[in-house]
Amino acid sequence: MRLPGLSPLIRSHPQRTSLFLSRQCLSALHRSRLPALAPSLRTASSATIQKRLLATGPPSSAHEPSKPDAPAQPEAAQIDEEYRGPLAATFRRLKIFSLSSLTLTFALTPFIFVLETTSSVPLSGRAALAGIAMATSSVSTALVAWCGRPYVNTLRFLEPDGAQAAGSGRAVEMTTLTLGLHKRVTTVYDTAFLVPTSRFFATWELAEAFKLSQPEVESARAEGLIPREETVAETKTADGKVVGRWIVSWDENGVGACREVGQVVRHFNVHPELLSRPIH
Repeated sequence: MRLPGLSPLIRSHPQRTSLFLSRQCLSALHRSRLPALAPSLRTASSATIQKRLLATGPPSSAHEPSKPDAPAQPEAAQIDEEYRGPLAATFRRLKIFSLSSLTLTFALTPFIFVLETTSSVPLSGRAALAGIAMATSSVSTALVAWCGRPYVNTLRFLEPDGAQAAGSGRAVEMTTLTLGLHKRVTTVYDTAFLVPTSRFFATWELAEAFKLSQPEVESARAEGLIPREETVAETKTADGKVVGRWIVSWDENGVGACREVGQVVRHFNVHPELLSRPIH
């Protein structure tokens, strides 16, 4: 079918006519197939989006490599058998402050005699001032040392090395500090010798005397354990050097008299309510 009037146009402008006809054909084809292609395009787009989401999403559990099970957590922490004094740091700082003030007092006291501001004070007055300052600082330092010497920083329960002739046979190890912050480790081989004390700032003391019960006396006689001497407690330095012992002398009736050899720590300041178990 030919449109009228197109023949002269085709002969005069062949290139423009070809371009015009091509555009008309593409436009007609687009209008005739666009409604039919729209649903397929939407379907293809939806399928493409889903594939991309699945490709970029996390891998499914079926393709995940099996992971080893996490280690099981312990049901409960082990009970710590070591007691720690809650005021250990306080006593340590108090001793450091006391020693520092004592050192500073003794270092600055000589300036009382050389400063010009004290020239109007007689020599006897300056000597009295220096003596009062040094005495006050010395007494306060000695008081801190006396109060803090029995304080137990740590306490551990130990198994006794051998059979004891008296008491429960339990052993404890207690750590204290001197005024110079030197560690002293005292091992009491039988806690039956730890008795309440009347000393201030102390809970227990090593007993001066001990009496065995009649069954214990008969058992000790049968085993040949009395009369004899034995070490009840001993105090060591941080490097293990023994500096003192507490020794009991048993007679044949089961009466023990204790004495000190060297410099043993005899008094102990402990918070009994914080212990994991009783000592007796």
